[in-house]
Amino acid sequence: MREIFVLIEHRQGQIRDITFEMLSKGRELIEKTGTELTAILFGKDVKHHAGAFAEYAKQVLVVEDAKLENYNSDAYRVVLSNLIKERKPMLTLIGHTSYGVDIAPSLAASLNMPLATDCIELDYSNDTLTVTRQRYGGKVNEEAALKKAESYIVTIRQATFPIQKKPSVNGQVIEVPSPLVEEIATKRFIEYVPPPVGGVDIASAEILVGVGRGIKDVCNIPLVENLAKALGGTLACSRPIVDKGWLPSDRQVGSSGKTVKPKLYLALGISGSFQHVLGMKSSGLIISVNKDPNAPIFSVADYGVVDDLFKIVPSLKNKIYDLKGLKT
Repeated sequence: MREIFVLIEHRQGQIRDITFEMLSKGRELIEKTGTELTAILFGKDVKHHAGAFAEYAKQVLVVEDAKLENYNSDAYRVVLSNLIKERKPMLTLIGHTSYGVDIAPSLAASLNMPLATDCIELDYSNDTLTVTRQRYGGKVNEEAALKKAESYIVTIRQATFPIQKKPSVNGQVIEVPSPLVEEIATKRFIEYVPPPVGGVDIASAEILVGVGRGIKDVCNIPLVENLAKALGGTLACSRPIVDKGWLPSDRQVGSSGKTVKPKLYLALGISGSFQHVLGMKSSGLIISVNKDPNAPIFSVADYGVVDDLFKIVPSLKNKIYDLKGLKT
């Protein structure tokens, strides 16, 4: 039976969410295509992670090699291309991340395979693979059909597909010998440089409080920041706040910032331009506060409050403090 490959992405021993997003989408696709889902795990001493992927995939192929301890696109390409040539999967899914945009084009070129990048949807019917991508900064969705081929490579945008917990597949973990014989001379790992001290990874936050133009002045930022702390969340913002220099760029949500999918996204004074919505529409619960009843943000919000944030925020913060038994 033919397969759909999902390349597992991990960094510094941590599995990236994009992996489980692709595995979840992969389980949908195999029902339509009559294929099997296979997870591909590269690295050094990574076999202990395989069980988590065996819940989703029929097989987990583990290639362990000291040369794969740190990501190297040249090394990954050699190993992955060997597996694709040998097993001939119908489709290989790779995250549209710093890893994916590095390896996918060269992998597709070396194997002479069709490649579609930064996809937000894909489907397979009538022997045709179709993908959906966004054009013109998210203003237009483009649906494209890939030319018919034995195998395809697609990169998936982060935070596009929900992680779905289904009954475990109890897949088989298979160790595959590494084809790497010599060291990769053209490219080598030097060091991992973490974000600067004080940097914030809003993409991993479960609760985000986003602030936009409605905050009016930089002196009002602490008001929203205190609410975020009361909620146990993280402060984020729309692009105008970064452009004004009121918050650093690592706080920006949107197509030119970060794509996020917290359990709760509270949008305060954010009008909801398509660039911003593009980065947060996959949030679990979206609550918006805006004085303008016609603000675009309300079209994606689960709950909306048409009012002045300067009335809502202090009352909400005080209520949270009361519920937690804290002093304001």
